[in-house]
Amino acid sequence: MNEADRESLEQRIRAAHAQEDLGEAARFAIEGYGPEILAFLMAMTQNSDNAADVFAQFCEDMWKGLPAFRWGSSFRTWAYTIARNSFRRFLRDPNRRHNVRLETSDLFKVQQRVRTQTMPFLLTHIKDRFAALRESLTPDDQTLLILRLDRRLSWLEIAEVMSEDGEATDPREIKKKAGSLRKRYERLKARLRDMVEKDGMLDEFE
Repeated sequence: MNEADRESLEQRIRAAHAQEDLGEAARFAIEGYGPEILAFLMAMTQNSDNAADVFAQFCEDMWKGLPAFRWGSSFRTWAYTIARNSFRRFLRDPNRRHNVRLETSDLFKVQQRVRTQTMPFLLTHIKDRFAALRESLTPDDQTLLILRLDRRLSWLEIAEVMSEDGEATDPREIKKKAGSLRKRYERLKARLRDMVEKDGMLDEFE
């Protein structure tokens, strides 16, 4: 999804949210951002069943959180915050099968359709050059790597996603955390470069 498409999606979600049509806002969000969120969760879990479970939990958490969302960030940033929190809950209880089903049948069908259409692609076509390296990283370092390298989020957006209180509101704290994460990323980049033997594999790092 390019920047123009993302901005259009953000506007559609926001318009539906402003009209208190939360079902439509959730549908736009799951259809628009669902595939990349599922890919993020697949990279984090390295398991299709676990990724599907966490994705279902993400959809439910997003749906429940929609009424309180105040647009202190982009919807995409907020969605990644929810996805990260859903993944962290999974880590605390990895053997639990959530079997989450959205309260509305229409949204459940959207969730299932996104998962069904996206998962085969993730399993057969995506060849992550850094998969083996990522498995050696902590979950937070994996998140940092994916959000910056794969998703190209800004440092302020990454700081919001990785904040502990979700929709962070203090710009000074976000800016401070962004600086800290950028330094952490630089150290992570240096570590990965030491681990990689093939020239050019880290050219996309910034």
